[in-house]
Amino acid sequence: MNLSGALYALVAFGLFSTHDVVIKYLGSAYAPAQVLFFATLFSFPLVSLMLMRDKTAGTLLPVYPGWNLIRTVAATANALCVFHAFTTLPLAQVYAILFSMPLLITLLAIPMLGEKVGVHRGAAIIVGLCGVIMVLRPGSSDLGLGHAAALSSACLGSLVFVISRKVGQEERPVVMMLYPLAANFVVMGVLMIFDYRPVALPDLAGMGAIALLGFTAGLLLVFAYRASEAAVVAPMQYSQILWATVFGLVFFDEHLDRATVLGAGVIIVSGLYILFREARGGHSENTPVLRNRSRVPAAMSMWIGAVLRRGPKA
Repeated sequence: MNLSGALYALVAFGLFSTHDVVIKYLGSAYAPAQVLFFATLFSFPLVSLMLMRDKTAGTLLPVYPGWNLIRTVAATANALCVFHAFTTLPLAQVYAILFSMPLLITLLAIPMLGEKVGVHRGAAIIVGLCGVIMVLRPGSSDLGLGHAAALSSACLGSLVFVISRKVGQEERPVVMMLYPLAANFVVMGVLMIFDYRPVALPDLAGMGAIALLGFTAGLLLVFAYRASEAAVVAPMQYSQILWATVFGLVFFDEHLDRATVLGAGVIIVSGLYILFREARGGHSENTPVLRNRSRVPAAMSMWIGAVLRRGPKA
């Protein structure tokens, strides 16, 4: 078994966790829309460098305008939600809720991709969603906008992944990448007007670091999935709960509570069960969990992978 992909993935998710720490730090001083606007702005040079390697002929007009519109709206709203969630909630709690995405992807794949989910996977979905309830513990804790943002991010991110699966074979990856990026730039640029604060130079560097960390982590995940099977790479996303525990304690004085630990454990076990059951079943064309790229936008992984394959050899 080639474990190099697992190592790539571990480094990638470590970078994603560092990326989230910077978001949380900056979120204490700036509105999520402002942080996201500048992070998107700093992403354009990185995207341009990759675009220069893409020699695929074609236009930037989508083959499926309707699906791409829905996907772009969902991706833009998802970005704002996840930034807000990291700003207002403990890191570990956000990760625990986001870990439900493979369950939601499997659920959404039934009506949108014609997936057939049997008793075993169906039971795993129900158990995993019960884990989400354990994390939120309604009635025993105050649920706020941050919890709604984290749940919305999990749902919207799952929708983005499933639409990517639905149209990704015919759409150019660069189209699926640039439309949400441009939408983020425009929408967040408008929203930040209502709560703009002058940005100190170190904080501006932090916003650039968000773009660089996210891009580098996405690139490493592409390498990971090229080096090893998805069943080896995908479980590495759950290492983020360890990063969240360390970073949350060191930088934000956050302590894990029992409900978050138990709920996250239930969600992780459910996600792993679905993952390994699909891997054992060998349904290569109908495995929404195996084909998702966890935190990295689906189009980003598709696009970087396509450019690496088609571009000139280093």
